[in-house]
Formats: sequence, structure tokens, C-alpha cells
Amino acid sequence: MQLQHIGIDNLKVSDLNVRKSGDKSGDDLVPSIKAMGIVQPLLVRPNCEGYEVVAGQRRLAALQQIATQQSVDPVPCLVMGEGDDAKAIEASLAENIARLPMDAVDQFEAFHALTKQGQTVEEIAQHFGVTERLVTQRLAIAALYEPIRNAFRREDIGLQTMQILTMASTRQQKEWYRLFKSDDGYAPQGWQLKSWLFGGVQIPTENALFDLDDYKGVIVSDLFGEDAYFADPELFWEHQNKAIAALAEHYAGDGWAEVIVLDVGERFPSWEHIDTTQENGGKVFIQITRDGEATPFEGQLSRKEARKRQKAEETGETKPVKCEVTKAMQNYLALHRHAVVRTKLLDHPKVALRLCVAQIIAGSGRWDVTADPQRADSKGIAASLEGNAAQQVFSNAKAKVIELLDIGHDTDSPVVYHMPHYGRGLDVHALFAKLMELNDKAVMQILTFIVAETLDCGSAMVEGLGAMLGVDMADSWKPDETFFDLMRDKEAINAMLKEKGGKSVADGNVTATAKAQKQIIRDFLQGENGREHKPNWQPRYMGFPMKAYTNRGGVRAIDQYRAVKKHYAA
Repeated sequence: MQLQHIGIDNLKVSDLNVRKSGDKSGDDLVPSIKAMGIVQPLLVRPNCEGYEVVAGQRRLAALQQIATQQSVDPVPCLVMGEGDDAKAIEASLAENIARLPMDAVDQFEAFHALTKQGQTVEEIAQHFGVTERLVTQRLAIAALYEPIRNAFRREDIGLQTMQILTMASTRQQKEWYRLFKSDDGYAPQGWQLKSWLFGGVQIPTENALFDLDDYKGVIVSDLFGEDAYFADPELFWEHQNKAIAALAEHYAGDGWAEVIVLDVGERFPSWEHIDTTQENGGKVFIQITRDGEATPFEGQLSRKEARKRQKAEETGETKPVKCEVTKAMQNYLALHRHAVVRTKLLDHPKVALRLCVAQIIAGSGRWDVTADPQRADSKGIAASLEGNAAQQVFSNAKAKVIELLDIGHDTDSPVVYHMPHYGRGLDVHALFAKLMELNDKAVMQILTFIVAETLDCGSAMVEGLGAMLGVDMADSWKPDETFFDLMRDKEAINAMLKEKGGKSVADGNVTATAKAQKQIIRDFLQGENGREHKPNWQPRYMGFPMKAYTNRGGVRAIDQYRAVKKHYAA
């Protein structure tokens, strides 16, 4: 970049300058420039007719006004190099964002140009010192029907109306603009537009994915037009949800990386995604409007994920897989499974003895020896674990072992906490003498308990033992509120609903929120809200071996058992 002084006749505004509307006159700059000249050089780049001003449009306008009254010296300019489009856009926006505010369309076009250069919403926000919300709002205008944006530029419609229209589908935008331009129609604006979009929704028959011959409800026709509407929205959604579920299954069967059914009314943020092929991990998003229109967006990948994949390819790193269960849920599952397996182990002293020998020889995660602390990630998980019936059985067994050892400590501490390895003042010789007084059955009872108490929570050993011993979690655990609260993956929840309520119920509620689907499962368990009472249910996560609800992988217990199952095969 070089500093040059260029005559005003050789300067013109660049098409890359982001200020297309708003105050461009530069009137307020005229007195200052007359008195002090140009303090900050203009940012320009050469073109076939001279130089185009990338940043400094209002300063140039002020100079042009001054030139009508007096001569103007060559203007100090920083000349940019060839091929710097992205930098030019950034420079123009960086100058203008801190001065008179551009209109929303100006900012959209500037931000949109930067996304084409590969920048993310987060990067744009950080670079220009604005919030990600502002960037997202401006990019949302990308989805607007172009005539609507032009109407806003002409000030035919207000900012509030344009903002509300970003929540409309393309079809709704075109319909609204048709009303706006017609002489006999009424196009609602402002708060009335929001009511038009979301209140008193009319569902046109053209939005149905299903065969109208299968619909047994009433269809109302417009006697003065060609439109027809469903008179029974509830019956429409019953059919439409099943058709959407079938559409999602069709895409999944075609091999798309993931099929995401958005909540009704949720907009697909196209500006945050790029188009890609199925082979490159493209996903399918199905957007559903409140009036029933379902629009699939095929071959979509978020910009962030695309960049992560590109980086992984360059570095050879394996792309991380989004697990269907959260870290907290993994902790919840591990604790409950651990509690039941180690309690089951109490009934198998011969197994415990052999496990003890194996761990003495080869070592294990707990063979120091210490008791597993059963550390919960939250108070809710801790409270849930207290309600597990196996926990109480295990506590009772601990009290009996303490009585047998006669070492006089409280039942709140682990038994192995008082072993001589930790120097807690317990005399190893006295303990040995006490053990010599006990019969083989009592010693085996103590050994079995210590092996169970030191069983490593969340380990492959828990998974292997659970499968080998035929553990049934239903004997000690029932689905509780903590389990439902921690379950967040919508695909997995819908699969649970299908498992509990059947395919028809799951398909009929495929567009419902995760919260609503979990409530339906609760209704089946409790026999409430008109649902059949089906109290006995164990999710796949509680089986031995554990099974998943999706094909995405990443569930720790499943991976652990897969690695060791050859040793525990029946």
C-alpha cells in the first residue's frame, strides 16, 4: 500500500463501498476540510478510469462540494494493491461502522460479501467490534425476497416490517409483496404483519405433503379464487407430521450424513451454511412454517463445521463426532450402571475372587486400593443416585462388613479408606489377626465387598461384568426426572418415543419439541393425558450391553464394551 496525492477528477466511489444509502452528502465535513484539509487519507484502488474510493465516500463528497467554489489540491490517498476485494470491503465497513450508521441492507451486503470470502459470523463480529446478534440479523436479510429489500431502500416500507418479514418463508414473502403491490389487496405491516404470519394461521392445501384423498376432514374453498384451506388444523398436522417423518426417513435412507427436522416456525439460517455434496458430509434440514409448509434444504454444512473439516484434512486429525448424549448424561448413566453391577457382584464371590487376583497381577484403575468415590457432576444426579434401590442394598452390605471387621468406624466412609495403605492408624497386624479368626465364608464376603467397592465407575469392567452377570437395571432403576432433563438429543428422543409409544405416535410428533416428546414418554409411563399406561420401560442406555439410538457413535459405554466383549461372550 502506497501513499499518493491524486487529483479529485481521477477519483470516484467504488462499488465495493458499503454505504449505498443513508447520509452520503458529507455536508458536515465541509467546514472541517476547508479549515484543516484532509486529515485521514482516502483508501483507494486503481481502475481503468483512475481510482475508486473504497473508504472515504463522504470525504470525497465534501471535497467535490468545495471544488465547485474553489480549487482543490491533489488528495492524499492510500493506494491498495490488485486483488484485495475482501480487504477493500473490510476497510470500507471498518470506517463506516463507527460513523453514521448504514442501513440494514448496506450492512447485510457488506457482511454477506465477507461470508463469501469464508469468514464466519463470529469472525465478522470480532473484527468490527459488533455483536454476533447484529451480524446474524443483517445476514438474515439475505433470505428476503429482493423486491422487498428494494422497497425498503426506497423507504416504501419501514424497518420493523422488513425485520418481521425475515421470519417468513420465501413463499410467504412473495405473497406479502404481491398484496403490497396490488391495488385491491391489503399488505399488513408492523405488528399486524406478525399477526398475519403467526396468528389465526390458515393452512393452504398446497402445503400438504400427503395425498389429499387420505384426508377425511373438511376442506374450505375460496369461491372467488382458486385457493383451498384445511378446516381442521389438528387433523392436518396429524397427516403432515407423518408425511414429514416419512420424508426424513427417505433422506436418511438415501445416505445423507444427518437429517434434522426443525421445530415448527424455526427458520433455517442459510447464511450460516454452505452447499456441499452428500459425499462431503452434507446434511438435510427440513424447515416447517406455522402454516404447514415443509421445505427441505439439501446438502448443507455449517461454515464452522466446514472449516473444522478442512483443518482436519490438512492436519490429518480425525473429525470429532457429536455424541447423542451429553457429558452429564454419560456421568448419569455410568453411575447408575456402576451401582447395579457392583451390587450384583456381591452375589458372586467366586467371580470377585478371580477379579481380585486379575487386578493384583495386571492392575486396574482402582487397584491402589481405593473405593470408587461415585462422584456426581451435579446435585440432581447425586439425588437421583440416592434413589437407586441398589445403593441401599450396597450400604447395608457395607454395614455388615464393618461389623465383621470390628474396626469401629462410621458407615459414611468407604471400607478401604481405613486400609493400612493409607496410614489411617489401622494396625495391619491387628487386622490380619482379626481376619484369621473369621471363617472362609466371612472372609470371602469381605473380599467380595472390597472388590465391588473398588470397581472403577465408568470403566469397561463395569460393562463386561454387567453383560456377563446378566444384570437387569429394571430391578433397581426407573426413568426419573433427572434422566429426562439430561436427555437433549432430539433424534434419540424421537427414537425413544417410537420405542415406547410406537411408530405412529413418534411420526405424528416428529415436529414437536424435545420437551414435548419427553412429556409424551412420561405420559405413557404414568398413564396420563389419555395415553395407555405402560409403566415398564428401560431405555437402550440401561441394557447390558448398552445400545444407542443413532448411528453417530461416541457413547463411551458402547465403545468400551465393543473393545472387550470377546472376553465376556456367553
